Amino acid sequence: MSQKVFEPGITAGRLDADAYAAQFSDLHPPLDVHEALVAADRCYFCHDAPCITACPTDIDIPLFIRQIATGTPDAAAKTILSQNILGGMCARVCPTEQLCEQACVREIAEGKPVKIGELQRYATDHLQQQGKHPFVRADPTGKRVAVVGAGPAGLSCAHRLAMLGHEVVVHDARPKPGGLNEYGIATYKTPNGFAQAEVDWLLQIGGITMKTGSSLGADITLDALRRDFDAVFLAIGLGGVNALGAEGEDKGGVKDAVDFISDLRQADDMGAVPIGRDVVVIGGGMTAIDAAVQAKLLGALNVTLVYRRGRDRMNASVFEQDLAASKGVRIVTHAEPVAVIGNGAVREIEFEYVDDNLVGSGQMLRLAADQVFKAIGQTLQGDALPELEGRKIRVDGTGRTSVQSVWAGGDCASGGDDLTVTAVAEGRDAALDIHMVLMG
Repeated sequence: MSQKVFEPGITAGRLDADAYAAQFSDLHPPLDVHEALVAADRCYFCHDAPCITACPTDIDIPLFIRQIATGTPDAAAKTILSQNILGGMCARVCPTEQLCEQACVREIAEGKPVKIGELQRYATDHLQQQGKHPFVRADPTGKRVAVVGAGPAGLSCAHRLAMLGHEVVVHDARPKPGGLNEYGIATYKTPNGFAQAEVDWLLQIGGITMKTGSSLGADITLDALRRDFDAVFLAIGLGGVNALGAEGEDKGGVKDAVDFISDLRQADDMGAVPIGRDVVVIGGGMTAIDAAVQAKLLGALNVTLVYRRGRDRMNASVFEQDLAASKGVRIVTHAEPVAVIGNGAVREIEFEYVDDNLVGSGQMLRLAADQVFKAIGQTLQGDALPELEGRKIRVDGTGRTSVQSVWAGGDCASGGDDLTVTAVAEGRDAALDIHMVLMG
């Protein structure tokens, strides 16, 4: 493959054309029928199952596994989707090793949990691949609700509202719906266009109008939405990225990790995505891991992930950390960026080692770098929003904001833990509260 040079050292087409399909193949190949039955047979079907409590969407996990074990995967899918309409995506990206599987009695007794996530994928894929939608709309209520943001929270809210009989209009600033499911998750976790296929399947419920390229503030306003609709649900996510606070971070080759992941997710040809020889990723969350692993898969020679605290404080799960290490990513902890060094474009980045309280030690570390990805958290963007709590929209337990007839959920709202599965739960619960209010 011919190489196209961008910034010095940053090159597209580092690998042979045939290598990209193998590098970005499905991280967890799906279970076949026999494997699913064997995995389901390990479940104890606990009466007061701790895995249900550990699931943010309260899926009846023993029930759906029993349904798989008895040869009714479509019934299992309906059990899952009645609580989590994005159960297919969550089965792929949810940190089950920290949630339901960590709580599994098998994990506690044997150190080997039931494969809950893989069984959930087996059931939901079985249903969705047939094009079946297991829910029908209630009679029309005559009420109209605006949803701003077509990510997990917005889609979950819109689907539940539509199922309850309301008319829903979803606005999203991007050209495609899906939010982080479409733009912000590693390609190897959701290959073959799964995110868009799941959105298309979800919209089969009817009653949902999707308006892409429609941004809050630029194309629509909250006041206008409140005037034209009976309720509004804000699921706008976090559009801004925190600055490094390091000297020279405006140099060429320094980029937001979320933009890198988005570019890769939308690329028709992986070989056309430029990558450096020496890549440094700064951060300790899932975005940082996704960026670091994908940089390595694209052919970067050296990839180093640097985090200012210890591994035990990283938001990325131990599984994700181990995945990065298995792909050749070096992880450096207790180091903060001080300066980006280079003449116009980055050539090195300097860090200072810090203790657990982020107090500098005076010891420095320099890493060669022709590309630096920032993954140090995102910030809320937008004017004329409801009252904030810290840097997010303040909400109560049902998603109500300080503004009458306006709810919020997902990453933009206070109280969540920035997981896809939590956003789905918040969207669903807000929809139920909106329905209760609108129907008196």
